[in-house]
Amino acid sequence: MNEKYRHLEDEWRQAARRSRDFPKPNLLTVREVFRCALCGAIVPAEIGIPVDGECPRCHADLHTCKNCLHFDPRSRFECTEPIPARIPRKDVRNECEFFEPRKVVERETTTSPTQIQDPRAAFDRLFKK
Repeated sequence: MNEKYRHLEDEWRQAARRSRDFPKPNLLTVREVFRCALCGAIVPAEIGIPVDGECPRCHADLHTCKNCLHFDPRSRFECTEPIPARIPRKDVRNECEFFEPRKVVERETTTSPTQIQDPRAAFDRLFKK
C-alpha cells in the first residue's frame, strides 16, 4: 500500500518545494504622522508641539484648534473636551491645556529603486529582448 501512494508523496514534496519559491507579498506598511492643517506639510511631532511652534513650510501656527485631536465642529464650543469658553479663531495660536496633535495614519510609500532617470535608456529598455 505504501508503494501505491509513493507517486502522490513525491508530487506533494515537489509542490511544497515550489511553494517556497514564490515571491514574498508586498505587505502594507503604515506610519503615524502629524500634518499642518493649512498646507499639509509633515511636521515632526514625536516630542510634542510647543505653544509657539510654526509649520516649517507655511509658517502657520501649529498649536491651534484645527491641528488638535479634540477639534470637532459638531461639538459644544467645537471641542470634545470641557473647555470653559469658545475659542473664536480656530487657526490662530492658543494656549489650550487640552491640546493634543492630530496625528493620522498613512500608508508608507516609497519610490521604486528600479526607476530609470535617463529617458533614452527607458525607451531602449522597452524593445530590449
